[in-house]
Amino acid sequence: MKTYDISTDKPKWLKAKIPKGDSYLEIRKSLREKGLFTVCEEAKCPNLSECWSDKTATIMILGDTCTRACKFCNVKTGNPKGFVNVNEIKDSSQMVEIMSLNYIVITSVDRDDLPDHGSSHFSAVVSQIKQDHPQTKVEVLIPDFDAKEEFMHILAKSDPFVIAQNIETVKRLTHPVRDPRAGYQKTLDCLNFYKVNYPHIATKTSLMVGLGETFAEIHETLQDLRKIDVDIVTFGQYLQPSKRHLSVEKFYTPEEFDELKRLSYRLGFKFVASGPMVRSSYKAADYLKFIENEIN
Repeated sequence: MKTYDISTDKPKWLKAKIPKGDSYLEIRKSLREKGLFTVCEEAKCPNLSECWSDKTATIMILGDTCTRACKFCNVKTGNPKGFVNVNEIKDSSQMVEIMSLNYIVITSVDRDDLPDHGSSHFSAVVSQIKQDHPQTKVEVLIPDFDAKEEFMHILAKSDPFVIAQNIETVKRLTHPVRDPRAGYQKTLDCLNFYKVNYPHIATKTSLMVGLGETFAEIHETLQDLRKIDVDIVTFGQYLQPSKRHLSVEKFYTPEEFDELKRLSYRLGFKFVASGPMVRSSYKAADYLKFIENEIN
């Protein structure tokens, strides 16, 4: 099977927009003055300007060092040795204020080095934001907390608007794509836990495509997700961060992403985002708009 060099073979529909505009520059300046950074910037997200103009942003907590080493991810891996920056709790709330956010996505690295895998810190950040900014909806994109129910309860009791955990790829490709401590069934079990125990909270997951999966395998994955009533799914093109990461096996066309979107809606997902530049948190606030339209 042909693999692609992302530096030379990238198709025209994967050209990223450069963030611009007075609003973007003003917000970035305010964040820098406070020493705050968003995942949107750190990951050079192509949708940054669009999301920020919609008063939506993503922040990462629990540091910048992940205890796992997935083969698609460019986040630094290592052993943080139990360090947790408690200032992240107030800093995260302050970021909501600076950016006047209506919707915030909080994500983190995996922290297998912590006794509770970081669940209590995650919960504290969510609770602080909800206390200080009750009008702001909070979505969490979380690790699996090793599928320990006591830790998942700690997170869910902070009552976020959406709980997201990414299944990332189809069952056959889970390993080697994901770290051995992650798992296809493990992610399904976690998403099912939240839906069964906290049915009022929407559940969400994301898949990268272009790693060698087949359409039939994607269909199978979507069926597995619907069996546990996952509400939201997103699809985006996998892009190789560096030569040491997995190669791109295929660039999906915009038309193929549209077909994945149609398939997902046919299977019963409430909200779907699908496109070459879509990332886990892209158009996250659009689910809120969907809910408001349903009510009205």
